[in-house]
Amino acid sequence: MGTVHAEITLKNVFDEEKAQEGLIREDEVRSVTVEAIVDTGASTIVINEELRQKLGLDKTMERRTILADGRSVQCWRTKPVAIYCKNRYHACPAIVIPDAKKILLGAIPLEGMDLMVYPKTQELVGIHGDVEEYMALYFRDFQ
Repeated sequence: MGTVHAEITLKNVFDEEKAQEGLIREDEVRSVTVEAIVDTGASTIVINEELRQKLGLDKTMERRTILADGRSVQCWRTKPVAIYCKNRYHACPAIVIPDAKKILLGAIPLEGMDLMVYPKTQELVGIHGDVEEYMALYFRDFQ
C-alpha cells in the first residue's frame, strides 16, 4: 500500500469552548490546516513541537515511545486537540515528537471520524456515513 495523505484542520479544543461561551471571538481560536500522512499503524495523532506551540496545546505527560524505524524517543502527550477532516470531527490527545517532519493521523482519530483507507484508490472514505461513496468505489473497482 502506498502513502495516503489527508488535509486536516487542527484546533485548540479549549479555545473552541471559550468561543462558544463568548469569552473570545471565533477568529481567536488557534487553528492550523496541514497535510497529514494517514498511518493506520499509529495509534493517535502525532505532531511536532512547533505545531503544539502554534495551537497552544498544554503538555500533560512525558513518556518514551518507539518509532517505526525502531528509535526510542522522548515525547509528550497533550491535552485534546480537535481534528476536522472531510466534514467530520474527533478530539483526542496528541503525541508530540519534537522534531517530527510529518504529521501522522492514526487509527484512533480515523475510527472516531468513521473514516477508513479505501485500498484500491488509496483514499479516505466514510465507513458508514458515506455508504453511497464507498459502495460506488467498490462497485466501480470490482465490476
